[in-house]
Amino acid sequence: MNEKNKPSSSDGMKRVDGRAKVTGTARYAAEFNVKGIVYGVLVGSTIAKGIIKSTDTKKAEGAPGVLAVITHFNCPVVPGYQSADPKVKGPVKIFFDDKILYNGHPVALVVADTFERALYAASLVKAQYIAEKHHTKLKDNLDKAVTPHDDGEYKRGDIEAWKSAPIKLEQEYLLPSEVHNPMELHGIVARWDAADKITVWTKTQGVKDTQNTIAQTFKIPLENVQVNSKFVGGAFGSALQVWPHEIAALIGAKVVKRPVKLVLSRADMFTSVGYRPHTWQKVGIGATADGKLVGISHQAVGQTSTYEDFAEGPADVSRQLYACPNAYTSNKILSLDVGSPIWMRGPGPATGTFALESAMDELSYALNIDPIELRLRNYAETDPESGHPFSGKNLKDAYKMGADNIGWSDRSQKPGSVTKDGWLVGHGISGGVFGADREPATVKATMNADGILTLQTAVSDIGPGTATMAVSIAAETMGMPVDRIRFDLGDSALPPAPQQGGSTITSSVGSAVYMACNDLKEKFQQLIGNGGTDKPDYVQVLKQHNLPKMEVTTASQAGKEVEKYAMYSWSVHFIKVLVNPATGVVKIDKVTCVADSGRIISPKTARSQIVGGAIMGIGMALTEETVIDHRYGKVVNNNFADYHVPVNADIPQIDAIFVNKPDVNINPIGAKGMGEIALIGMAAAVANAVYNATGKRVRDLPITLDKLV
Repeated sequence: MNEKNKPSSSDGMKRVDGRAKVTGTARYAAEFNVKGIVYGVLVGSTIAKGIIKSTDTKKAEGAPGVLAVITHFNCPVVPGYQSADPKVKGPVKIFFDDKILYNGHPVALVVADTFERALYAASLVKAQYIAEKHHTKLKDNLDKAVTPHDDGEYKRGDIEAWKSAPIKLEQEYLLPSEVHNPMELHGIVARWDAADKITVWTKTQGVKDTQNTIAQTFKIPLENVQVNSKFVGGAFGSALQVWPHEIAALIGAKVVKRPVKLVLSRADMFTSVGYRPHTWQKVGIGATADGKLVGISHQAVGQTSTYEDFAEGPADVSRQLYACPNAYTSNKILSLDVGSPIWMRGPGPATGTFALESAMDELSYALNIDPIELRLRNYAETDPESGHPFSGKNLKDAYKMGADNIGWSDRSQKPGSVTKDGWLVGHGISGGVFGADREPATVKATMNADGILTLQTAVSDIGPGTATMAVSIAAETMGMPVDRIRFDLGDSALPPAPQQGGSTITSSVGSAVYMACNDLKEKFQQLIGNGGTDKPDYVQVLKQHNLPKMEVTTASQAGKEVEKYAMYSWSVHFIKVLVNPATGVVKIDKVTCVADSGRIISPKTARSQIVGGAIMGIGMALTEETVIDHRYGKVVNNNFADYHVPVNADIPQIDAIFVNKPDVNINPIGAKGMGEIALIGMAAAVANAVYNATGKRVRDLPITLDKLV
């Protein structure tokens, strides 16, 4: 990469979509009111397992403004459902048969001329069921867990070695189900433009994937499905697939021959669009007296539904994070009568590090070794799993930067020994790791005669600042001001891009933007000839050659470097807590997060990613828990009054620090993802700080005050 073309870090660059978002001109999926629009409301089941005996829809059908009530009894044929292999597990086929798979399973769709009328009519639909015995308790059914795929189990060296180590421990850790709960509810506007042509405005993290799923479901040509999702109000993984409510809206639109808007309620968000799975873990870990790891055993069982085998692999983190000659990991799933989980920010490692990093902290006390020192003694210089060198790793720098910032030297190795104004004081640390992938992406770059550069690709932006990142790279590469650059996204008609998930977009789309801009510069250089400048006046060149525009379309993807290097992003989280010894109240006093994620393209949006992940991690540690009434298999805290997410009063100032060293081996811009590592490890850091303050080890999240008094 040419040194002078490398993207620079400019703290002053504002979010390019910031004004649109704060002034309300940014339009989200449910805000599109197309001509003739009507409204849909789903009716969910009241049992967790069984079959539908009958559905009384007469009162609903006779209610004012109702256009249709759709159930499995009268639903038109969905071609993709008919051709699907019934033996293959997959997403719920809505209104396909009489089976109930979880409490809240949609049994009817009411379509009316106003939302209020649809909502009222939905309350009139009464279904009768033949209930069957259901199972929704994870811990009561652990013996029924199965290994879902070939790599569910991993062995390195002597898998029993930890048991004979001089210092060893084995503990169980429990994580409840957590719900994504983005601010924007899931919603869709669905319209049939012809018998084989569809347009939707929907909340999705991947317009191309949504386009493909809809085309396959209704068996229509791919190019006849137009998906729009230019703004997404948070998703955190919940919009990585097409959900039943989206198909329901399309079915409703087909029946009434009008566009249908369907927006889930907040209660629906707890059952209809996935969650982080309830997970049990057991970690066995052993070390020599001087703190060198001898072996690790990490077993995990996560819940899934009966109709899909969802596995996020939380134990895998114990293969990667530390140099350890002997390791065993096992990832199993347990099918329960619940809705399917899905990826949630930091999927796998966020769950796995709570167990592993809590166990490492426990080991540090057993050894009487500082937790940072213990990690340094087991620092992996090469990937323990593959043996490959890392494409870039600066975790030692991160440890020092974070320790200096948090005031780690003030920490006491003896739990419960430091107080301040009557509060117990504790410090905790945890590490995080996540794969740094680069997916194929294509960008079209067009320089117009008026000097406006337009970049186009079908990526979604769920909030991290994708457009800001792309414009920053383009401005630096082209040598032009950011206000002359436009970035079009969220449109399935644009060149392909990956889903926004797994912290891949900067590496993938950012690299494609960089390459497309260089290709465009090369075309201008060819016009200018050898005597030209590196920074031509693009408008003048187009005018001289009587051209209305100049454009290129550039595809980008990873190369052979993926075979040479192990590629990860890394994080270290430091927490200082205050705990009231009488009440058990925990206050987060200070947070320091250090990210080793390559070159930082946009410091402002990068900091937002770290802060947001830290806040989610604090919620994971202290407040968030999905509660099920197992008599009915029903989520009972399906609202923000009872499902507690952190609020401003819970969060102190968060220091986000970046190592900011480019990973020259992963892509031409040297940047890696950070959205996942912002969260991964946070829960363990909080739990470790609470132990340091109180001497009480909480292994089942969240850490509520009743567990400390």
